[in-house]
Amino acid sequence: MKYTVAYEKISSKDISLVGGKNASLGEMIKSLSKKGISVPGGFAVTTESYWKFLKENNIEKELKEILKKHDRKTTKSLREAGKKAREAIMKGEFPKEVEEAIKKSYKEMCERYSKRNVSVAIRSSAVCEDAPDASFAGQFETFLNVSGESQVLKYVKECIASSFNDRVIAYREEKKVPHLKFALSVGVQKMVRSDLASSGIMFTLDTESGFRDVVLISSIFGIGEMIVQGSVTPDEFYVFKPTLEKGYPSIIRKDLGRKVKKYVYGKKAGLKEKKVPEKEATKFSITDEEILTLAKWGAIIEKHYKKPQDIEWAKDGETGKLFIVQSRPETVHAPKKGNKYLEYDIKTKEKPILTGIAVGEKVGKGKVRVIEDINDIEKFRKGDVLVTKMTDPDWVSIMRLASAIITDEGGKTAHASIVGRELGVPTIVGTEKGTKVLKDGTMVTVDCTQGLNGKVYKGDIQYSVKEYDLNKISKTKTKVMLNIGTPEMAFRASHLPSSGVGLARVEFILAEKVRVHPLALYHYEKLKDKKLKRKIKDVTVEHNDKKEHFIKELAEGIGQIAAGLYPREVIVRLSDFKTNEYRNLIGGSIYEKEESNPMLGFRGASRYLSEDFYPAFQMECMAVRRAIEVFGLSNISIMVPFCRSLDEGKKIKESIKKEGIKSKIYVMAEIPSNLILAKDFSKVFDGFSIGSNDLAQLVLGVDRDNALLSKKYDENDLAIREIISSFLKEARKLKEKVGICGEAPAIIPGFVEFLVENKIDYVSVNPDSFVQTVKKIHKSEKK
Repeated sequence: MKYTVAYEKISSKDISLVGGKNASLGEMIKSLSKKGISVPGGFAVTTESYWKFLKENNIEKELKEILKKHDRKTTKSLREAGKKAREAIMKGEFPKEVEEAIKKSYKEMCERYSKRNVSVAIRSSAVCEDAPDASFAGQFETFLNVSGESQVLKYVKECIASSFNDRVIAYREEKKVPHLKFALSVGVQKMVRSDLASSGIMFTLDTESGFRDVVLISSIFGIGEMIVQGSVTPDEFYVFKPTLEKGYPSIIRKDLGRKVKKYVYGKKAGLKEKKVPEKEATKFSITDEEILTLAKWGAIIEKHYKKPQDIEWAKDGETGKLFIVQSRPETVHAPKKGNKYLEYDIKTKEKPILTGIAVGEKVGKGKVRVIEDINDIEKFRKGDVLVTKMTDPDWVSIMRLASAIITDEGGKTAHASIVGRELGVPTIVGTEKGTKVLKDGTMVTVDCTQGLNGKVYKGDIQYSVKEYDLNKISKTKTKVMLNIGTPEMAFRASHLPSSGVGLARVEFILAEKVRVHPLALYHYEKLKDKKLKRKIKDVTVEHNDKKEHFIKELAEGIGQIAAGLYPREVIVRLSDFKTNEYRNLIGGSIYEKEESNPMLGFRGASRYLSEDFYPAFQMECMAVRRAIEVFGLSNISIMVPFCRSLDEGKKIKESIKKEGIKSKIYVMAEIPSNLILAKDFSKVFDGFSIGSNDLAQLVLGVDRDNALLSKKYDENDLAIREIISSFLKEARKLKEKVGICGEAPAIIPGFVEFLVENKIDYVSVNPDSFVQTVKKIHKSEKK
């Protein structure tokens, strides 16, 4: 009988002997070490040891009796059953052969690493754990910084007992896994000194949308248990796999977390909490080089196992080396079959009372139940909205009953996120003040359908859901593209069978990510207002050079949109903020005058070309270049908005080329001069996109921001149709590419049919209008 086995002698075929986690570690050491992936050594206490332990102590029979009497419907019964089961196991003694095998394997580890009592991590490895449809992530106990024979034996037994933790019993019942059908193996693995460096989690897909072309890395200082607990918000990084494979350093997004504390080694054993100095907390916990190394390793591991992976990693502070400490199948998106697209419509104009990081792409509603202490979970009722500071595995029994989950702390890889995602419960983490803002008994609606922007509304907000089978979407001659403004929506929209992005708006990125007027960043050192400088410093804490804040945030936002639809074309419209919108940015009032009609004012090409604003335009071009040249996103084209004249068009094209951008350059056809002089503009630009909003305003002489004239503003007016029809006719003669990027085709009856009849090349609409627009075009083309 094999009671222990060294990792080097284990492969993925040994799951029945050593469980999923240990089998994966052995497989990686055997097969992937030669590809540069480092995995700490160790050994497995086998399932044969588990069964022998239960049998010789007559525990199996006792456990069956305890679980038979357990009432699944009550938390009280769950707690009683769990306590009795664990006590039964802890009373048992290891058979002599098992104890000697564990001691021998541990001694060999000490000799291998030239340490008298090598420090190890002791983790569960169940036969059914880390299965593709049930991960059991974080359910069993893990014991870290354990050293010495007696302590190793003690915690191996504790690990076996944890297979009957309350949360594990509840989870097995949730997943319909029999309690005593599968054995537990235990892994004893050399500790990586991440207490002196950093550690984290890595998924080889986007955890929210299931988009498979990215690696998502979460990182904190110290030992990684704190990241799962959600007691800190980690740094997060997205790396784009297709261009990484081509050799590009394609870190398309870097978000700085709130890493105010960390776990380090305790004095004698175990872990202790330590505060992270403020200066250190505002820095990223790993370097770009380390991010790229981890992403490459993640891609190699995913390719080896032929399915998306959920990976834990650690950096050794003594050696500076990175290690993979476990890898298991991703269990939420990977098992999904079919190609369905859900379209949510939240019917409210109210502002949310709370925001945070959304998990789960669903809507939930119910009465708030604030529970800050695990001992109060019996107050929770099925259908309540669970509001707490953070969760850990002990909370699972009530999380599965919740209509939604809201936490103060945590990121996308926190415990609440992982469990909420797996249970299909809409979850918002990292709200910072949920337990203070939300009151017991208040009815709320929790919206996780708008990308990463989770929103909590007061009251019972109505919403509708439509489901589409994307495999049944008709193909059309007229291309259908997407309008995308928020970078987070791009990954979700990647599943739509579109022809790309006809309009990538950067205005949301400027307002929500950059937040500061570009010239205030450019002239930061010259600013005299100390209060303003402090405000800018708080927003741009990552950067000493404040210009880099603008370039980084804009490049990453553009990069995320382009990555989501890669290799399909993504047309990025250069910024089209009006003067009043620029004034709303931090520091904007210094650089922007008040205009009586900003719609007709200092905007578009004329703004870029002005001497005062040109440094901001240069920074925008640098951001576009970074997305193309550094991230490797060659599918990016750019589009110039509000170009009033041919002279302006020639100058702006020359400036764009001068700033080093080598992509296609389109122009918005939104000013009558663009359409009337189509032949001349076609010699300057590579194509046109009709902007029906501004076009209607300028053809009809109506300020579309003026409520008094709202009834006069009509994109379907005969004059608008006539000028568009003539323009499309001219474009066909010139063989120029022409599209339209507004909601008119989606919302105005008969408008898309008019465009198809006039042989437009493409129509670009919002993702939630895509399916209906395709249907209209298909029907119109058949006629």
